[in-house]
Amino acid sequence: MLHAMDGTLQAPMTLPEYMALSGPAPTLHVAFGAAPSQFAELFQPAGDGPFPVAVIVHGGCWCKQYAGIAQMRNMAGDLQQQGIAVWNIEYRRFDEEGGGYPGMYLDVATALDHLRALAPQHRLDLARIVLVGHSAGGHLAQWAAARARLPRSSPLYAAEPLPVPVVISLGGLADLRNEEQLIKTSCERDVAQLAGTASAARPDIFADTSPAELLPSGVRTVLIHGELDTISPLRAGQDYARRAQAAGDQAEVIVLPGGSHFDEVAATSPSWTIVSAQIRKALQLPPR
Repeated sequence: MLHAMDGTLQAPMTLPEYMALSGPAPTLHVAFGAAPSQFAELFQPAGDGPFPVAVIVHGGCWCKQYAGIAQMRNMAGDLQQQGIAVWNIEYRRFDEEGGGYPGMYLDVATALDHLRALAPQHRLDLARIVLVGHSAGGHLAQWAAARARLPRSSPLYAAEPLPVPVVISLGGLADLRNEEQLIKTSCERDVAQLAGTASAARPDIFADTSPAELLPSGVRTVLIHGELDTISPLRAGQDYARRAQAAGDQAEVIVLPGGSHFDEVAATSPSWTIVSAQIRKALQLPPR
């Protein structure tokens, strides 16, 4: 499905404007490993809860150059004000020691599953949870939502991953096999940097790293793309949705009129009205 919303449009957000995004300090900083990038931030709303939870995963072409977690505090702060708890995940990128495959994936999985330990004290309602990822983080969020499909032979396998019924991909680059060229041109990344190298024990590097290879996941996927996004164009979302639907999963595509690749995560952008509405819908909250 393809949606659009009429309204006054402003100039699409640029990379420097995205890099300047900021937000409030988190309620809690939780380290889940010894490396500097092995942590996550909790933004807990005021009140008694229990609070629905949005898990957000930043992008940045899987590398350190474009930061990411600091910029995601912009949307985290807005969601926090809406009464939604936010779990903002950092992870080791491919150009950090221990990052890439399998470390990058294990970081995201470990952070996500750690919510079970936090839920009682911080009054988190894990029955109402959504995964939201931007760009490279869209890939990792879609992967994390589909982990139950991982083969037992994979180093990434976990027996009881935290279930997530809906994943929202904001300009995601999730089909590593079919979008290899797009990833190369948009991010200057070789898929081996993201998915590891083939071996006799692991001949297909996409089998446990690409969400498209884990279909059907039983997860509803919402693919949101800016109309003017050239890094992860609308076509990429449409192709993924068709593949997911053909496998039997629910998937829909939403367009952000006049939006770039960066408007998707900015609470100051007109696109945020559309994005935040989808987050609320996934969490079974009424429209604002």
